[in-house]
Amino acid sequence: MRADCARCFGLCCVAPAFAASADFAVDKPAGQPCGHLRTDFACDIHVDLRARGFPGCTVFDCHGAGQRVAQETFGGRDWRAAPETAPLMFDVFAVMRPLHELLWYLTEALALRPPAALREELAAALAETDRLAGGSPQELLAVDVETHRGQVNRLLSRTGDLARARGGPPGADRRGAVLVGRDLRRTDLRGANLRGAVLIGTDLRGVDLTRADLTGADLRGAALDGADLTGALFLHQSQVDAARGDRRTRLPDRVTPPAHWSALSLTPRPAGRRPRRR
Repeated sequence: MRADCARCFGLCCVAPAFAASADFAVDKPAGQPCGHLRTDFACDIHVDLRARGFPGCTVFDCHGAGQRVAQETFGGRDWRAAPETAPLMFDVFAVMRPLHELLWYLTEALALRPPAALREELAAALAETDRLAGGSPQELLAVDVETHRGQVNRLLSRTGDLARARGGPPGADRRGAVLVGRDLRRTDLRGANLRGAVLIGTDLRGVDLTRADLTGADLRGAALDGADLTGALFLHQSQVDAARGDRRTRLPDRVTPPAHWSALSLTPRPAGRRPRRR
């Protein structure tokens, strides 16, 4: 459930559309290869993506969907050698990615050791999601992703709520809260429900996020200097990659500090002042 670009056909560089923004330097229509995609499906500016205006590429994770589509669903036939497969392959990738994302979340949920009855439901959902992902191209296109996602999310939410209540009462419910640019350094977020919260540019320096549910939280540009995320729930590598931090930021063992953190020079902002928007 981690991307293996060497076994993919650059699907994330072709299938989705890019909009010129802070995340991407150019507009790119869906189904059109990025101008930096090489003939061997590698990126010719991979080591300089941030400097060249493509930070959105550095935080994208297909959760292994790309190589599964390339090697399993289409049996290793790439869209350049077999151009007639391109439209179907790109449509299938759009289904496979959310299914693989759900596989990752379900695996994380099982690792939280929920009660036996819930564990059985999670295991069944994991098996069903993997079955759906293993279908033919036509079967994959027939999958009702949103309905399946809704069913899985209810299980994930129950798992998160139980995990947040371990070791103390659950924290504040900030599910889906828009907290763009807010200074939360003095906010108690231990055990908080931050599922789907928008934390773009939020100041979380020194904040303890133990048992906080970060499912789908948008951490782009969030300041995590000195924050403790070792016990955060459902924290994904791509979320950390999108944030800012330093050597004092504490992360779970399965998450690694992004390379760009070491290059950041973060100037402390006065309390209560919001970060500038660019």
